[in-house]
Amino acid sequence: MKPSSFLSRRRFLSASAFTLVAPQVLTAQKSSTHRVIGSGSHRYEVHHNWAQLPAKYSWQTTHNVAVDRHGMLYVIHEGRENLKDHPSIFVFDPKGRFVRAFGNQFQGGGHGLEVRTEGKQQFLYVTGYQQLKNFAKLTLSGEVVWEKRAPMASGLYPKDEDTKPIKRWGRDAFMPTNFAFLPDGGFFVADGYGSFRIHRYDKNGNWLSMFGTPGKEAGQFNTPHGIWIDSRPGKTPSIVVADRANGRLQWFTLEGKYLKTLDGFILPANIDSLKDVLLVPDLSARITLLDGKDQVIVHLGEDPDWRAQVLKDNMKLRGNEKGEGWVSGKFLHPHDACFDPAGNIFVAEWVNTGRITKLRKLS
Repeated sequence: MKPSSFLSRRRFLSASAFTLVAPQVLTAQKSSTHRVIGSGSHRYEVHHNWAQLPAKYSWQTTHNVAVDRHGMLYVIHEGRENLKDHPSIFVFDPKGRFVRAFGNQFQGGGHGLEVRTEGKQQFLYVTGYQQLKNFAKLTLSGEVVWEKRAPMASGLYPKDEDTKPIKRWGRDAFMPTNFAFLPDGGFFVADGYGSFRIHRYDKNGNWLSMFGTPGKEAGQFNTPHGIWIDSRPGKTPSIVVADRANGRLQWFTLEGKYLKTLDGFILPANIDSLKDVLLVPDLSARITLLDGKDQVIVHLGEDPDWRAQVLKDNMKLRGNEKGEGWVSGKFLHPHDACFDPAGNIFVAEWVNTGRITKLRKLS
């Protein structure tokens, strides 16, 4: 299969028109002065707190972002288990205006989020961890197509892990984090907080196989948090895994055979690509862009002194409701990021009150 035949997880190039009416009462996350970061042909104007919410909703810990073919941005929050009537998933138009919200069932454990086109339709794929321990396929308005839990056929998980999920961590727990999609409709699920395995499913969500084991050696994982099908031009399609706690990316064949490792990251959290550029949000205060040869183009927001301050004052900074102490043009904890077709980047940060930043491409 040619690399160009693979669909992106997060972006779709349809030019379909989509007209929306925004609510009258909106509250924006606290605005900040716009800075320019990056270099050369990868310069971006920083728009922190870009998205707006109706006053009846509150920002919570933001986790993942995805863009549909109409340019709508989907944002999932981990949310709070005790706020059952509050949605976990928000949708914004290309100007950052609120469109709709849903996904109350993911409160307290919402995590991974991807948009995928299947035929003429688009669907939302969601993972839940903590007490949820599930993954689901939804319509773009939130109706559940199917929901699944631990793949008991793998032999990894104890009795009831698929029927009576509880908040329990460990290598025998199922705590899925993210998806990667194949052109035949099949997909991979990273059990990034649980067994540290990558599970493969067919297009109907039936478990087929798995690869990887916990550890630090080549082909092993310590929090395989993000996953992606690397089908950039000139490359044989492969699976690339953000092996977060090992501080590296690892590549595998589509059958799960180890290919190579790229070190030099801090806490890589997920992956996206546009043309020959690989985008890697790093939970430790920066975002990395790699070229077609997997060489670093730029670390966006890179500042060792700022990173040291974030590590030192992490709880204070993460939990600050007004964003006091945050620095314009810098990141705290990028948990996910994605391109839109124009090359802009959206960033979701793992902070208590949530933050969505738009990096508007300038060159």
